[in-house]
Amino acid sequence: MDAKELGRAGEDFAAAWFQEREGVILERNWRTRQGELDLLVLDADGSLVAVEVKTRSGDGFGHPAESVSRDKLMRLHRLLRAYADGEGGCEWSFTPRRVDVLALVWPSGAGGPISVEHYRGVSA
Repeated sequence: MDAKELGRAGEDFAAAWFQEREGVILERNWRTRQGELDLLVLDADGSLVAVEVKTRSGDGFGHPAESVSRDKLMRLHRLLRAYADGEGGCEWSFTPRRVDVLALVWPSGAGGPISVEHYRGVSA
């Protein structure tokens, strides 16, 4: 599986993972000129959540969450604010919101369980 396929598989897994936890997927790969949000989820607690999905096929390049820089987090928060303020076609201004990171380590070779680490409410 190449990097693009791995990323897509990770995003598919993440969407299913949130749905299993009663999250509603509002958007996938929501884009503006300022950037992209991998997933927008209405969480079971009523929060609007921007999810950054990071997938690796091992830890040879470090843990997936380590690749989310402060600048990236600031951009994710700006994009979530833009979406909440109406750029997403709906008004979510008064909805609690947060940015989460879902770090996935995909099994290589014969398979095995996918390692999942969920970081809720990550700030810049």
